[in-house]
This record gives sequence, C-alpha cells and structure tokens, in this order.
Amino acid sequence: MIIELHLLQSFPVSNLNRDDVGQPKTATFGGHTRGRISSQCLKRSARLLFNEHGLDTTETGVRTKRLLTNAAELLVAQGRDADEAARVVEVGLEVLGFGVNPATGLTQYLWFVGRQAIDLLAEFCNQQWDRLSAAATDKQKAKEKTTKDGAKEPKPVKIKPSKDDLDAARRILDATRVADVALFGRMIADNKDFNVDAASQVAHAISTHAVVNEFDYYTAVDDLKPDGESGADMIGTVDFNSACYYRYANLDLTTLTSNLGGDSDLAARAAQAWLSAFIHAVPSGKQNSMAARTMPDTLLGVVREHGAWNLANAFLAPVTEPDLMAASTDRLMRHFTQLRGFYGTTAIRDVAAASVTGQLPASDAGEVVPTLDAFTSRVLTAAQA
Repeated sequence: MIIELHLLQSFPVSNLNRDDVGQPKTATFGGHTRGRISSQCLKRSARLLFNEHGLDTTETGVRTKRLLTNAAELLVAQGRDADEAARVVEVGLEVLGFGVNPATGLTQYLWFVGRQAIDLLAEFCNQQWDRLSAAATDKQKAKEKTTKDGAKEPKPVKIKPSKDDLDAARRILDATRVADVALFGRMIADNKDFNVDAASQVAHAISTHAVVNEFDYYTAVDDLKPDGESGADMIGTVDFNSACYYRYANLDLTTLTSNLGGDSDLAARAAQAWLSAFIHAVPSGKQNSMAARTMPDTLLGVVREHGAWNLANAFLAPVTEPDLMAASTDRLMRHFTQLRGFYGTTAIRDVAAASVTGQLPASDAGEVVPTLDAFTSRVLTAAQA
C-alpha cells in the first residue's frame, strides 16, 4: 500500500533553503523560474520532528561522521585511557571496513545509523581491546618512524573485514529498528550489504507561480555611538522570496515494513510519524530573522495499492491569479480529477482532502474532511486496512 501526500503551503518573506551564494534555491519549470525547497531540506525538517509525533528516540537515528569520538568518550567513561581509547576506536573502525580520516578523526562517510550504533561500536572495541590496542600501537610506531625519516605519511590502507568483523559491522549498522533509516534509506558505496532502499520518496517543493528573488538591504547602528556621530555601523543584504509551494511525498508501507524487519506495529507508528511530521515540517533557514512559520493550507492524501502521481504538472503553466492559494488549490484538485478520469481509479483505495480555508473545488464531497485529525486518521486507516 502507498500513501501519497500533496500539500500547498504559502510562505511570506523567507529564505528557507539557500544555495551556495546565499540565495533562495530556484528551478526552471514550464519555462519559468520557480522557488524551490530541496527534498533533502524537507526530509531533514520532517525527520527532526519524528520524536514529537510518536517515535521514541531509540527508534530514530543520527547522521554523523563522529562515531570515533563518541565511542571513545564512552570507553573513557568506562575507565579507559582517553588517548588509547581514541586510537583503539580508530583501528576498530578500520577493521570493520570503515574509512577514517586520521587528521580529523571523522569517518569517510556521513553515516546514517541508529543511536545504538555508538554503544555497539564501543562494546566491540572493549571486546576486542587487546587485538585492537596492539594494532593501534603498531600503527603509531609506524607513523612515528615515517615522521622521523621525513617521509610523506602514507594514505590509510583500506582493510577488508574478516567474517567475524563483518558480522560485527552488520550488528553495529543494523537499521531494522531505526524508523528514519527505513523511511529515507541509506547508501554506502563500499559495501552494498549495508544499503537500505528508501520506503519514502520526496520531491523538491516548487512554487506554483513564477518567482523573482529579491533582497533586503539592512543597516545596523552601534547603540553606544556618541550622539554627535551619524551613519550605519554595519550594512548588508539578505536574499529572500515569497511563494506558494506545492509539496509532494509518498510512502510505500510494504517496503517500510520489510525495512523494519517485519515489525508491523513499528511500521504503523513510523507511518503515522511520517505523515504528521511532513505536514508540520518547516525548514529552519533564516527563521530567526524572517519567522516564516506557516502551515499548509490545502492537503490531499491518496492511498493506493500501486503507482504514484506527482501532481506538479498542474502548475506547468504558472499560476497568475491574485489569490495564489485559491487558484493553486483549484489547479491541484482539477488536475487530480482529470488524472482519475483518464487513468482510472482501480488502484486508489481512498482519498482525503482538507483545506484551512475550506475551498476545495472539483473535489468529491465524500472525500472532504474538516480537520487535520480527521485527515490523518482517514489516510492511515485506509492504508492499514
């Protein structure tokens, strides 16, 4: 079963997701420049809300390069020497097949792991302490000899894990109880055994209308400046736009349940957290200076047995009417109705539509719900029936 979530959300002056030069991200769609919020930004914004919407912290993960430092801190708390613990964990990661930058102590990849991974890594290092400590000592001596001889330090050699070490790595990276890894997937180029196929697909949000980025010229004045002096003490510009965005995401419940080791209860709670978190997710970019804290106005949920319809083509021609939300809602609902009429509805299990303003043209009255609670309840009930 697949859940599709379609949202229309208008933001005032904002720079929610900026590019490498600080401007709000954009995309050309239908021959016109649109405002854009990347799928990565939306996923992170939603993922950070999962624990507020029904998932325990033990059921969600972290993205980090700092496995070494965190595991070493655990070992120190257990009585190990700090310097030796760091060297042992570094070697431990290497024998498990994980590259480490010796200069920074950071892993080669930004790992997406369960929170228990740090505890399990520290436990592995404790169990293998003598072997890893001896290897760390040999490594340190070789490094000191290289430095003494004035030779260039060799690049770290990637170690192929033994069967036992590979089994330990699987335990450390096990994600069958980690809901957000199950939802958004994980890709590790060096070892496909640790990859997880994402159960959720998330589109880049695009504005339903053409957008031109603007900029705010600001000044600041020194509060302690003498009265006789005038002029600004700091000037600058901040880029922004304001736009009504179409947001789309879907969730394959079969894949989610499989990723979670067949645990249907955890999959159901993860689906509920996914749905609620995506509705409430707002990117954090420039919020302290712009406070663009708005909620979606139009919500459309579709539960289907197979297939998926991104409704972005409803806005291939940009909306130009003064009431952007009303016109965008009309476009969205009419496009969905047209697709249903042309392709049929045999795969669709149920539809729920809701609007803060109550404007839902071209929608079936039996599919309209009055509140957010009614919307999420109807979607989840249909998906889990």
